[in-house]
Amino acid sequence: MSERTTIAVLGGTGAEGSGLAFRWALKGHDVIVGSRTADKAIAAAAELNALLAQRGSVRGAANADAARDAQIVVLTVPYAAQLPTAQDVREHLEGKILVDVTVPLAPPVDRVQLPNGESAVLALQRTLGAGVKVVSAFQNVSATHLKDPDHVVDCDVLVCGDDRAAREQVIGLARDAGLRALHAGVLANSAAVEAMTSVLIAINKHYKVRAAGVRITGLPREG
Repeated sequence: MSERTTIAVLGGTGAEGSGLAFRWALKGHDVIVGSRTADKAIAAAAELNALLAQRGSVRGAANADAARDAQIVVLTVPYAAQLPTAQDVREHLEGKILVDVTVPLAPPVDRVQLPNGESAVLALQRTLGAGVKVVSAFQNVSATHLKDPDHVVDCDVLVCGDDRAAREQVIGLARDAGLRALHAGVLANSAAVEAMTSVLIAINKHYKVRAAGVRITGLPREG
């Protein structure tokens, strides 16, 4: 396990955010579920605590309060809410790592739609400025099995960011969630990872499955 960390999961009431929050709490991290309203976040935290059954704990708070109290902030909101949510909590992000799970999806979701042909996460980094270390991760991980701690998620996490040390911290958090994570280079490379989500959605639809994923070959299993 990496060092115990206070993690705020903004958008933690959704499937992906709550699944990651569950796995990190199970590993012993201090997890705060964030939402636009504190009441919704508190209700989501109560559901996760029931599922955790005293094997870990989660608390809920409004997004700004969650970001203020966290060491690492994870953004798991839909693309339309990415920039507004980050801007709402900007004062609490300075000097911290922001892990962005955003995928620029709009109907039809099985077709690649990168904004201006580039990474949506890279655009966010430019908006927030150099004082926030934005790292891209978890876009290709299906939420389907995240709340089953015994399920081995058959998907690698590709981690992109301009700060190598920040990427390494996020790789540690991915491992704590039971996932293999790999350095995938600078933040601009996130465009390829974000685009892959639409490819996986198309595969899911065609083959009538729910959790197609990506594996990188040619590396040791514990890469």
